[in-house]
Parts: sequence; structure tokens; C-alpha cells
Amino acid sequence: MTVMTAVTPSEDTAALTAERFRTMSVTQPDGLGPVSTEGLPPGPRWPAWVQTLALLRFRHRFHHYLQNTYGDAFTIRLLPGGRPLVMLTRPEDAREIFAGDPEVFYAGKANGILGPIMGEHSLLLQDSGQHKRARKLLMPAFNGAALREYADLVADVARAEVDTWTDGESFRSLDRMNRLTLEVILQVVFGVTDEERLAALRPRVNATVDISPLVLLGWGEPRLQRFGPWKRTVDNQVELDRLMYAEIRERRQVSDLAERGDVLSRLMMVGDEGEGALDDTELRDQLVTLLLAGHETTATALAWALYELGRDAEQLRRAQAAADAGDADGLAYLEAVLKESMRLHPVIPMVVRTLMKPTTVGGWHLPTGATVGPSIILAHAKTSNHDRAERFDPDRFVGQNPAANTWIPFGGGVRRCIGAGFAQMEGAVVLREVLSRYSVASTGDDVPKVRNITSVPREGAGIRITRR
Repeated sequence: MTVMTAVTPSEDTAALTAERFRTMSVTQPDGLGPVSTEGLPPGPRWPAWVQTLALLRFRHRFHHYLQNTYGDAFTIRLLPGGRPLVMLTRPEDAREIFAGDPEVFYAGKANGILGPIMGEHSLLLQDSGQHKRARKLLMPAFNGAALREYADLVADVARAEVDTWTDGESFRSLDRMNRLTLEVILQVVFGVTDEERLAALRPRVNATVDISPLVLLGWGEPRLQRFGPWKRTVDNQVELDRLMYAEIRERRQVSDLAERGDVLSRLMMVGDEGEGALDDTELRDQLVTLLLAGHETTATALAWALYELGRDAEQLRRAQAAADAGDADGLAYLEAVLKESMRLHPVIPMVVRTLMKPTTVGGWHLPTGATVGPSIILAHAKTSNHDRAERFDPDRFVGQNPAANTWIPFGGGVRRCIGAGFAQMEGAVVLREVLSRYSVASTGDDVPKVRNITSVPREGAGIRITRR
């Protein structure tokens, strides 16, 4: 069994991690200065810290409260500095934002709270020419041909997980799906199959994902990083970085890189004429981005899908028939099940952009430095967007799609999630492997709760499985 290469003093990843936390802190000046809220849509007059806490901790109730109180456009003031976030809820407003000039609508700056973990090279945090370059380099790893190759690897991982299940047992489907999608990330994306390396990475990855909104806020306050959960977050990140850099550096030494099909190996093979290939730090940042954007999000969508199928015998029957068919039409139906799960139970609450110059959106004149975006929670729940929006109905996505900008779990425009195709393929393949072998029944009601930037089932989407 091989062992990860040790990091030498000249490759001090702890120093790299500390520097990233310092430079990517949201307390660092961003050059935009204070932003006036005069003339913006109405919103609560509570202190900025209260509004920030409400948005991070109670987002589902808060979004609906704001719309019910202020209408289709409202303003929230957030830390640091009480800078305004203007939320818009109409599809036509979302279209304006997604189609906006990427030199004006900066998504990377708006996602700055993620900087200490993801790093400056993260696709989610870059803007303008840097984002265009990074997306160009990453695209080959997520094109149609690559996805078809990944599908068999995903199926292998899913079968290995389902093989551990016992007829008649009950469990939190979120836990099982998190375990499964983590293996997909580590094996299909990172290309790690050695059990010793997997055992070292799993707890570090889980600790990175499983953090509270309070810890998320603490990333931006360096003084907190010496204490309690904030210190544990930094310590965990140091160790995860050490493992990841060791994997990257060792991977560069293999002789069969071109024959490997995992995402990391593919990314090492790409480059451009201007700036060359991705260096170790860029690779690390992009891998963490794929990890955080593609692990728990897909797991949560799958858990909700199993939960909803377990509450409706007819929907379960149709999904099992699709799984048994195993053909393109069957996978398309299972993908529709996943999409409807993502609509009814949004994992991410909103899509945001920071304005780099004064701009008019939805008829509102917004200043430089304001952040603007559509609420995914509200877009997916509006009855004007989705008939009987409270119902779980995969037929909304069978042979059709909802109206433009009413289903936006992956954002839109040039910033649409690069891993959207991978997530939908993964979800359909996993559902096929589960439903072809088991029936599922939900064991109780569930509602969303906030965990870091995502929302997950509070009770874990409990199900009972029965061998077919």
C-alpha cells in the first residue's frame, strides 16, 4: 500500500493555509467602499448583524417573510459594514442578472465569504478574465464524453454502497447519500482509490462540510480563529490542505497520467497558450470548490428525492420502473425526479452578484458595491412559476422544462455551475442503483435546516428500505 508523500519544510502547507485565511478574509478591504441604501427596495431596519444572522440561520422563513412583507423586491443589510443585498424574485429580474455584463456583475466578489476555504483561484470566486480562463481549463473535464466515462465509475461506487444495506433497516438517507457522494468525489474527482488515503481524507472533508453558520461568519474575523470551533476549522483545513497538496505533487510524478480518467488527472493535462497549465495551488483551489459544490449538494438532493418517493407509492412505482428499464429514457425520468427534488427542496438559497458600477435591474437603480440576486427559495416556491408548487411532481421535467429562470439551482448565464451535468448524471445513476434493488418508505416528516451555506433535511430524511 502506498503512502502519501510527506510535505517538506519548503512546502509548508500550514503557512499557505494561514496566508489564505488572512488574504481571503471578508474583513479585507475590497476597494468598493461604503454603499448607500438610499433609493433601494424596502427592507427591515434591524441591525446588520441581526439581518445577517437571520439570513444565514433562518433563511427559509426569512425569505418568505421578506417577500410577504415587502413584495417582489427587498433589501437586506449584511456584515461587514451593513452593505446591501438586494433580492429580486421575478423571472424577468433573474434573466437580467444572469445576462448581465460579467465585467459589471461580479459573482466571485459576491461569494467572498467562501474565500478562506476555497482559495483565490476557485472558479466560484474569480471574475472577469480570470474566471473565463479557469472555466476554459476546467470545461474538458465536464464535457459530454467525460460524463459518459464517469457514469460507470459512479455506478460502481453506488453499488458498493448499496451492497452494505440490510433488508428492512431504517436510516437517515442524508447520511448514506453523504457517504456515497463523498466516495464519488474522492474516487471520481480526486482519483483516490487507496483505502489508507481515503481513510485520511474522509474525516477532513466531512469536517470541512459540516460547519454551522456561526463558524462561517467567524472565517472573516481573524481573532476568532484562535478559539473553539473556529480554531478547529482552521486546524482541519491545514491537515486537509497537507493531504491534498501531497496527492497533487505525487500525482504529477506518475507515468500514466494521460490514461487516468479522474477529474484531477484530466485537469493536470489541460493548459492554455497564454499562462500554461494549472499549478498546485490552482488545482487545490479548484478541487476544494468541486468538493464543496458537488458533495453535500448532490447528497442532499438525493436524500430529499428518496424521502419524497417514500411518501408516494405511485411516484415510487414509476421511479422503480425507470430504474428497471436502465435505458436512456429511464435515466431521463430519474433525472427528472432529482430535478424536482432540487426544486421543492432548494439546497442553496440564492444566486448573487456584486455590482462593479451603477446598474439598473428590475427597474431599480443600484449603486456600485451593492449585491443583487434572485432568491432560489422563492423562485422555486412561487405558484406563478410552478403549478401546485407544494407538490412533488417529476412530470414537470419529463419532456419539458419549467419556464426560463424559474428553476435555478445551478444559477444561470456564463456563471452557471460547471458541474451541473455531473450532478444530474450522478443523481440519476445513484437512484437507478438504489431503486432497482430496494423499495423505500419515509419514516416521518422532515423540514430543512441550515448547515453552512446549504440547507439539509433536519431529521436526515429518514427512510426504511425493503428488498424488492
